[in-house]
Amino acid sequence: MKPPVLEICGLTIVRDGTRILHDLSWRVETGQHWVILGANGSGKTSLLSALTGYLMPTAGDITLLGQRYGESDWRELRTRVGLVSSSIRQLMADTEPALFTVASGRYAMIDFWGTPSRADRKRAKELLQLVECSHLANRSWAVLSQGERQRILIARALMARPQVLILDEPCAGLDPVAREHFLQFLDRLAVTPDSPTLLFVTHHVEEITPVFSHALMLRGGQVIASGPRRKVLTSANLTTLFGARVSLGKRAGRHTLAVSGHSSHAM
Repeated sequence: MKPPVLEICGLTIVRDGTRILHDLSWRVETGQHWVILGANGSGKTSLLSALTGYLMPTAGDITLLGQRYGESDWRELRTRVGLVSSSIRQLMADTEPALFTVASGRYAMIDFWGTPSRADRKRAKELLQLVECSHLANRSWAVLSQGERQRILIARALMARPQVLILDEPCAGLDPVAREHFLQFLDRLAVTPDSPTLLFVTHHVEEITPVFSHALMLRGGQVIASGPRRKVLTSANLTTLFGARVSLGKRAGRHTLAVSGHSSHAM
């Protein structure tokens, strides 16, 4: 039996007297793709920062890809975890060609200088093809659409051959058509051979496609539900999650959410 991709036990993070995460436990197995769902301020960003070694836990254990936080070189381990987030998107140089942006992912460098090696160029071209953006290889960052940028960043993250790919609200800023095209692309990526484990962070249930097998729901820094998506994603759990009476529906195989009452308690 393979060891889990990720195992978190009793993770607690306190900063300036404020408890951000409280006694969080979570386990991700090989072959699973997870959605992390929560309102703003639920602790999603802090959880990602702890996973990628940028935020030191106050208590608890994190084991990622068989390596335990505090006992391993987290900088080396971080190269096995791809991250796509708006913070990275905002750091890219306007004049950098997409091919260079992808190639820079091997070195985790922003604003790549120098010329990629022949091997790096070959790998970057293969990844551009994988994310269906071969035609953008020589296009500069400034003229790419938001949807194109997200795909380029995924190719960049895959350059280092990560085993885990974290997508932090990747649909933010996309128009409805671009969002649907992007989500359909993610579905295709998830079923490719050697696909990394996907951890998809959002607060929109409409973005959860069938490829995501499991869900983790966070509220106030605590887990309110975790497990197979079909069991966890319910109207009752979502009502607790968002602090308002909501009902979960389905249309064309995708989730929908209707708000049917005022909040009974503060978010």
